[in-house]
Amino acid sequence: MPLGDEVKGKVEWVKDYQFIGSLDGDKCSVILGDGGISPMRLLLLSVAGCTAYDIVMMLKKMREPIEGLEVEISGERRDEYPRIYHKMHIHYRIKGNVNPEKAKRAIELSQDKYCSASAHIKLSGAKVTYTFEIIE
Repeated sequence: MPLGDEVKGKVEWVKDYQFIGSLDGDKCSVILGDGGISPMRLLLLSVAGCTAYDIVMMLKKMREPIEGLEVEISGERRDEYPRIYHKMHIHYRIKGNVNPEKAKRAIELSQDKYCSASAHIKLSGAKVTYTFEIIE
C-alpha cells in the first residue's frame, strides 16, 4: 500500500459485549469481545501475522526451501491503564532445510525494518524479543 493511503473500517455493536469489525476491501470480518477475540489479543496476533508474512516472503526471495512456519507469540501487559503490552516474545518455528543464517537475517529484517505491527508495539516502549528454531 503506497504511503498515505487511507484505510477505513468499522466496528458495529451486535449485543451485550460483542462487536463485528470489518475493513473496506477485505473479504472477512472479525468478532470482537464475547464469542470472539479481545482487541488486545487481536493486536498480539496482528504482530505474529505481520512478521510471519515477512519471513515467508523473504525466505522465498532468498530461495530457501521453507516448507512451513509457525509463529508463537506471548505478551505481557502493564497492570495500570492504559494496559498496553510492555513485553512480547516471538518464537519462530521454521520448517524445511533452511539456512540458519538466512533465517536469522529474515527475522532481523522483519523485526528491525518491515513489520509495521511490531514497530507500533516497540514505539509504545515495549520490549520485543525473539527466538527461532529450524525443523528439517
